[in-house]
Amino acid sequence: MTQSIKIMPLSDEGFTENTRFQVYTDRQFDKIEPLQKLSAEQRFEMRVVASVLPFRVNQYVIDELIDWDNVPNDPIFQLTFPQRGMLEPADYDLMAQALRDELPRAEITLLAREIQARLNPHPAGQQEMNVPMLDGKPLDGMQHKYRETVLFFPSQGQVCHSYCTFCFRWAQFVGDKELRFASNEAASLHRYLAQDKNITDLLITGGDPMVMKTRHLESYLEPLLQPELEHLQTVRIGTKALTFWPQRFVTDDDAAGLLKLFTKLVKAGKHVAIMAHFNHWREMETPIVREAIRRIRATGAVIRTQAPLVQHINDDADVWVRMWRTQVRLGLIPYYMFVERDTGAKRYFEVPLVRAYEIYREAMQQVSGLGRTARGPSMSAGPGKVEIQSVMEFNGEKVFVLRFIQGRNPDWVQKTFFAKYDENATWFDDLVPAFGEEKFFFTDEYNAMCNAES
Repeated sequence: MTQSIKIMPLSDEGFTENTRFQVYTDRQFDKIEPLQKLSAEQRFEMRVVASVLPFRVNQYVIDELIDWDNVPNDPIFQLTFPQRGMLEPADYDLMAQALRDELPRAEITLLAREIQARLNPHPAGQQEMNVPMLDGKPLDGMQHKYRETVLFFPSQGQVCHSYCTFCFRWAQFVGDKELRFASNEAASLHRYLAQDKNITDLLITGGDPMVMKTRHLESYLEPLLQPELEHLQTVRIGTKALTFWPQRFVTDDDAAGLLKLFTKLVKAGKHVAIMAHFNHWREMETPIVREAIRRIRATGAVIRTQAPLVQHINDDADVWVRMWRTQVRLGLIPYYMFVERDTGAKRYFEVPLVRAYEIYREAMQQVSGLGRTARGPSMSAGPGKVEIQSVMEFNGEKVFVLRFIQGRNPDWVQKTFFAKYDENATWFDDLVPAFGEEKFFFTDEYNAMCNAES
């Protein structure tokens, strides 16, 4: 397909014109100039969906990533702008009528909350089952699902430079504080890490921690160099900034300080891993993102890439082939292909598991060994990360061959098990055991874990 993306003149830095961060939410739809080319009905549909699901986009994405001649089919447009199909038809109609009737803001918000509650805002028991305890009290803004890895949600990183329409953490962005993970308790984080020598990895996530100023990030990361945290080997930072605002690493006022922080951690012996979310090869084509990648790698940090496989954006093996090949060429390490989680706009983005496996297998056949580091298709389900290894037939029964990549019980890791083939299944909870078994090998233990936390 011929690309017709607007080519922006370069700034004095030589990489992009967009060096001043300009963001738009649903209240500024009318100020997004290219949207005026769409029909009034299309713009109204966006308002309806954005009244339920979060919307946020910035000028860099608008100017340099979206092919406006290919809207609405452009993958980056689908990634960032609301589409009518993201809501169930009945829910769409309810909200559309509320907007047409110009109901008070409080009533619209109440209706939105009702619809959001039907969208499984916190999948896989993440609010109930993963909360760590310190001194007998729960630690807000942290998750500890797997023995070796702790997730931390800094309060200053609770938004993103733009929002992905498929985001499984969408509930944190809709204004309901009860649905948010957030913590600004750096001292509690460090105390918790220090008292558990099994923890080797800290994942700073959000939102997006790269929206934070460097000074805030330093307050969380520099104490990790203390002797009592020597057992903490890896600092991971989950971010979409390399797509949505690579200027964070190049032209922002504190970009140099951020890179200096990475260098300091690496020189002190920590493994710094930038967990970069790339959904499409288009996101790696601009000069600014390539310069950001170069600067990050120069610090000694490693960039690993991951993304879910989703309809309308990357449900095509050729997209993954080009994406993984580009990543390898740029020195990035393909890490995960995920299955779209059962939350939010899942109905719009989900792909049957059998199709996901076919896309993964077809893509893997076309990349070199350096690109075959990507694991998947992987489901971050309640019991753990489950990978679809194959679709096979045993004694006349067609089955999914599954394996735990991670598990709530570490003894489950690397264990293979089988689920009955189902061409319509789109998530782990849709699967049932194969060969007439009543339950999976981990079912009783997992149910006991759930009951203990309830």
